[in-house]
Amino acid sequence: MFLFWFECRLLAAKAKLHPKWRIASVAEKFYFAVVKHSGKASVAALKLIGLSGAAVLALIGVAFVAKFVGSIVMAMTGALFGLWVLFVLFTFYFFRDPNPAVPAGRNLALAPGHGKVDTIDFTDEPEFMGGECRRISIFLSVFDVHVQNAPLTGRIAFFKHSPGQYLNAMRADCGKFNENVLIGIEAAEPAGAKIGVRLIAGLIARRIVPWIAQNDVIQRGERISLIQFGSRADIYLPKDAKIKVQLGDHVVGGETILAEVA
Repeated sequence: MFLFWFECRLLAAKAKLHPKWRIASVAEKFYFAVVKHSGKASVAALKLIGLSGAAVLALIGVAFVAKFVGSIVMAMTGALFGLWVLFVLFTFYFFRDPNPAVPAGRNLALAPGHGKVDTIDFTDEPEFMGGECRRISIFLSVFDVHVQNAPLTGRIAFFKHSPGQYLNAMRADCGKFNENVLIGIEAAEPAGAKIGVRLIAGLIARRIVPWIAQNDVIQRGERISLIQFGSRADIYLPKDAKIKVQLGDHVVGGETILAEVA
């Protein structure tokens, strides 16, 4: 009787041990009906198997797409190479930089850029010109030279970059809204005369690259900047300047005489 009581007490004591432990009685093995965290390792294994399977399927899919795209690219190799050659030729053509045949003469204001004169008017330019002045606006298409030239000899007295929009440069008023650089030149001849040049970015041209800075001394016809792709260049002249071009004229930067400045 005492021995039976002792074995029961021993079983009761073992039942208080951690649930993960396996308990054995004197006659047979004893297990808990519910084991804590049971099956979680299997779930983790299944997740890992699922992720690895998804990765394998994704890799197979990428390989299939790459094979399909690769076959198309290989079939178009000749056409792609031809397009690249055309792009190279156009890029060299676009960035051409001919030497200007700078004319001799006194008090001349030359075209700052290559393109078509589409505006000749009076306008207000308060930042450098100090008010009303003459304006000649030149539109540069993608087929024009995009290097700009100094219209006359003098000193860069004013230089200002203004961020803005990228409206179509075919609009003569786009300088009010688009990104632009205003360059103010104090002429050496006639001494003290003010000439302004505004370089304007356009819908396609989104980068103005000036090669001059404030207080630089420039010579007539000297290269001063580059505007990449279609854009516009405005020149501001004193009100009494004698205009030498007409609307529709195609001018050459550093060569064409736009006006005589008194």
